[in-house]
Amino acid sequence: MKRSEIQELLKKVNQRMLYIEKGDWEESCPIGIIDFHLWEWPQGVGLCGMWNYYVESADETYLQILIQWFEERIAEGLPEKNVNTMAPMLTLAFLYEKTGKEEYGKLCSQWADWVMKQMPRTEDGALQHIVTGNENKEQVWDDTLFMTVLFLAKWSVITEDQAMQQEAIYQFLIHIQYLYDRKTGLWFHGWNFDGRHNFARALWARGNCWITVAIPEFLSIMGERICPSTKRYLLNTLSNQILGLEKVQMNNGMWTTLLDEPDTYMEASATAGFACGILKAVRLGYIPETYRAMGFHALEGLLSFIREDGTVDQVSYGTGISNQLEDYRKIPILPMAYGQSLTVLLLCEVLHTLN
Repeated sequence: MKRSEIQELLKKVNQRMLYIEKGDWEESCPIGIIDFHLWEWPQGVGLCGMWNYYVESADETYLQILIQWFEERIAEGLPEKNVNTMAPMLTLAFLYEKTGKEEYGKLCSQWADWVMKQMPRTEDGALQHIVTGNENKEQVWDDTLFMTVLFLAKWSVITEDQAMQQEAIYQFLIHIQYLYDRKTGLWFHGWNFDGRHNFARALWARGNCWITVAIPEFLSIMGERICPSTKRYLLNTLSNQILGLEKVQMNNGMWTTLLDEPDTYMEASATAGFACGILKAVRLGYIPETYRAMGFHALEGLLSFIREDGTVDQVSYGTGISNQLEDYRKIPILPMAYGQSLTVLLLCEVLHTLN
């Protein structure tokens, strides 16, 4: 596709994200994960996508949309703090950096302080994957790094808080220890210290894509604050995951919702996340240039699932952890804010690549 075509598609996908509402499709999750005008993790991922779109387009309209979103949610009253409700805070940290608004900085400090001092930990000090309505005691999930730790890293850099920086680094290392599959280079959805197991040992696609996106973003945020040996370790982990992904990429460029089961359905949000992380890692010099073709092949496959109005189809609904692989196979497919936003992140990265 030409640069102008990518720009037009990016605008459509980003705009469509604003108008996905729970009235469009049946909401079965106990929290609101469809309507963009709620404060939860899918909306947090969407805000990241919109922030990147604003940075790429320099369209002040979208800066105002972001500010309005936060002003309205703050006025309504913020939800309880947990891994998933932390997701919008990453964009708020960027907004504080842009606007210098005191209220934004105060909220970021409060929420980061809660992570550091009050958020439940598992054995070995990993952030427990506590979510709205579920403690998930002693559980470590791969989602946590994107939803919570990226914000912690960003705020630690803004505030020059070295203890917070070290905590963010530690969380990446401890999650690798318990979720990385040494056989494939891919990641298990979760680990449970209660029984010491990886649940169904699911190599779930979207869970893996959070890692592919998070590691390059984390390294970009932290810069020289990460020592060379730790950076090398993180990049080896990313490279091994991408090698594993290369082996299970479908002929059309997509990935299936269980990465090691080619008969499970193709999943668009994960494909967008993988392509985004791969292309960003290539652009930043983290992995060889030869992987650029892998990222663009994924883009080609994804394009066939984007409607004319910008709606991204073939996205799996919210997926809790399970001891049964069959539960992953049965997750319904419908447009979601994170499907839109991961596609926005990918298309923004494509534009960077084409510069």
